[in-house]
Parts: sequence; structure tokens; C-alpha cells
Amino acid sequence: FAKELEKRTREFAVRIIKISTRLPNTPEGRVVRNQLTKAGTSVGANYREANRARSKADFRNKIKICESESSETQF
Repeated sequence: FAKELEKRTREFAVRIIKISTRLPNTPEGRVVRNQLTKAGTSVGANYREANRARSKADFRNKIKICESESSETQF
């Protein structure tokens, strides 16, 4: 399950980057592009970190970060 979700988060990041390149090259578009790219790519990075957590509490914390970052991409 962990490897499958890791693969899906990587694919999600690639899709986010592709979508963000379609945003207008305006000051507003650049702000949205930067935030969307940061949030979308950090989901996978934080998920990888969660799978390497040193404790259950650390794992839960990193998963919560994943949840928060993925939520930001929906805004």
C-alpha cells in the first residue's frame, strides 16, 4: 500500500506542475502557481518522510502535513 500511495503522490505532483504552467503569467498567476506547486509537490515529499518516521507520533504528524498540503491544492 505504501509504495502505491507514494507512486500516486508522485503522479499528483506531476499533474499539479503541468496544471500550474497553464496559469497566466501575471503577478496573481505567479502567486497562485508558486503556492500550488509548493503544496502539490510537498504532499509526496511529506508522505515519503512519514514512511520513514521514527515514531508513531512522528508518522501521524507527517500524515497530517500531507493532508493539510493536499487540502491547499483544492482551494
